Amino acid sequence: MHSLELLLDDDADASVRADWDRLVEAGLPSSGRHRSPSNAPHITLVAAPALDPATVPGIDDRVAGAAGFVDLPLVSAGVLLFGPRRGTYVLVRQVILTPELLELHRRVCAAAGPAPGQIRTSLPGSWTPHITLARRLSALQVAAALQVIQPPPEPLRAVGLRRWDSDTRTVVRLA
Repeated sequence: MHSLELLLDDDADASVRADWDRLVEAGLPSSGRHRSPSNAPHITLVAAPALDPATVPGIDDRVAGAAGFVDLPLVSAGVLLFGPRRGTYVLVRQVILTPELLELHRRVCAAAGPAPGQIRTSLPGSWTPHITLARRLSALQVAAALQVIQPPPEPLRAVGLRRWDSDTRTVVRLA
């Protein structure tokens, strides 16, 4: 899956990584178990099977132009659970959908699209902005995870935008 992702400021990034580490230390699933240098806390704006320039010509320039300079205040609304899907849950930090974040999402989706096979939950009107903390949690693990994560710093900030290419495992900074 390819994606266009908002990146967080240093304080927010460190806070999410600290939660990832606390989950690992507690023996729980965590996004921090994936140790690739490209693994970073983020908010997915668009997800599709392919978002590379070969599949979507000109995507990088269009998205960079639509995003402009990214420096956007964000507010966390606590945690959410997605699922159960196949019996497990995804634990995320919900991000409040402000008018500014909604407009950035709309512009980026328009610049990227129509992205072939875009995941429905990343489309305008169906998108829930969030930062993933852990996937594949059982119901019992959810209770344990909620005991170890900490509130994020407020306010959070989005300070960049990148394109993740899951086929080549590379990122391209766009803003």
